[in-house]
Amino acid sequence: MSQERRDRRARRLTGLLAAAVPLVAVIPLAASASTQLAPAQATTPACTSVPVTAPQGAKIESVQAERHEGGTLSFPATELSPATVITDVPAYCEISVTVTHLGADDHVKVGITLPDTGWTGRLQGIGGSAYAAGNFGAPLVQAVKDGYVGVTTDAGVLSGLDTSWAVTADGTVDQALLSDFASRSVHESAVIGKDVVRRHYQRAVSYSYWNGCSTGGRQGYEEAQDFPADFDGILANAPAVNWTQFAVATLWPQTVMNNDHHFVSNCVLGAFQKAAIQACDPRDGVTNGIIDRPDECGYDPRSLVGTTVLCDGREITVTTADADVMRKIWNGPTDERGRSLWAGLPKGADYTWLAGTAPGPDGALTAPGFPVAVQWVQAFLEKQPGFDTAQLTYAQYRDLFGQSVREYDRVIGTSDPDLSAFRRSGGKLITFVGTADQLIPPGGTLAYRAQVEQRMGDAERVNDFYRLFLAPGVQHCGGGAGAQPTNELGALVNWVEHGTAPVTLAATTLDGSASRDLCPLPQVSRYQGYGDPALASSYRCTRF
Repeated sequence: MSQERRDRRARRLTGLLAAAVPLVAVIPLAASASTQLAPAQATTPACTSVPVTAPQGAKIESVQAERHEGGTLSFPATELSPATVITDVPAYCEISVTVTHLGADDHVKVGITLPDTGWTGRLQGIGGSAYAAGNFGAPLVQAVKDGYVGVTTDAGVLSGLDTSWAVTADGTVDQALLSDFASRSVHESAVIGKDVVRRHYQRAVSYSYWNGCSTGGRQGYEEAQDFPADFDGILANAPAVNWTQFAVATLWPQTVMNNDHHFVSNCVLGAFQKAAIQACDPRDGVTNGIIDRPDECGYDPRSLVGTTVLCDGREITVTTADADVMRKIWNGPTDERGRSLWAGLPKGADYTWLAGTAPGPDGALTAPGFPVAVQWVQAFLEKQPGFDTAQLTYAQYRDLFGQSVREYDRVIGTSDPDLSAFRRSGGKLITFVGTADQLIPPGGTLAYRAQVEQRMGDAERVNDFYRLFLAPGVQHCGGGAGAQPTNELGALVNWVEHGTAPVTLAATTLDGSASRDLCPLPQVSRYQGYGDPALASSYRCTRF
């Protein structure tokens, strides 16, 4: 593909995403916990660099220390995080450790924030988003405010929507950096973080926690699967588990539109979304703009054919071709025999990121595709950063789906259902997924949970250490019309430190107008048929 053509595609993608809900609006700050523990240090240690023991196979390149006064701290918006202001932050010491690995030309940064006062003895690992392995901004400072030592890493790679690091000059994937991003850097950040704590405070961490969503959720599951002793508790929401399937499955809407030679306007896509909600919302006994169980929604998009949609001041008639594309997107990718390969976009979820369209240079609609999926195919499967995913045929798409699993599942798949070592270590895992998740369809997490139950016993036995909560109407990591958890990290802390497993997670809508208690599988939250639908007391836990 020529540079000019790549630039045109980039401009079309930028135009689409500018009209979409910003990604920063669907990947919020890490959750905070209100559960208190007595301060662990009586005096303020000096903020100086400390000797750090290199993890096995690694070498410490540098250690730097910088003291911050705290107070009110502001963080500008980035491509993956909103502008944030955090008040009443205690003074803290930030220690940065740079690591390299034998035989690899990598330079991995680990950041550790250590509060001068109010440290509870807890450590909190901070997860990443998309292709970012961590977050050195507001979440690290929020951890300090909440009494934690915060730890994060950049895995030696670039920002969240940049995979230029992946392909080397000879056209092969940089396996060292991929390993850093997939698993190694998070494990080593936990090891290094605990070592720095011992040297800085002259005492060990009391409890260690992981806090992540999306990529951060996948990282949490990776830790539970392969490094079960790193964290006592793992909060891993909307996790990108089964990465090798998810990262190709979310390219499916683009593939459908290009192969069917039919690009559905955003106005019509929005009409299908609205119609599905209207049709299936009442099924749960209350009309609140939420589809509690999108997988049980039988709405057929063909019922909208022939109706008109007002779009930018003109009327558009919904066609059979529109409905066929929408049906395929909702059903998800299939093999050559029509068998499901992966879950599709949930009915009622926002379509913009996965299926949104944008005008091309000639004014005709195009489907730019989900950036995370586009970049996975370009960099890791085709090994060509300029590869045009819009040219994929159905057959080529299905081949790439299989290639992704074969080539990378052992590296970044995060698909191992054997969590027995994590259970033996005493670890606890909490996850919530929104039923309206528009970036990582919840079907992947539900399938993984089912595999864990099959491997390790029934739902009740698995719930002894791993609880998965469905959040009806909630989007990716939060947002949407549904009620999202208000203190799931606090619930995890209470489970780890006091043995009190969460029977429910308290949740409220973003505007505070409604509350609901979320239930761990195999139960889900259901309206009981009477009472104010905006109050949690009107819902009960019933079998999934």
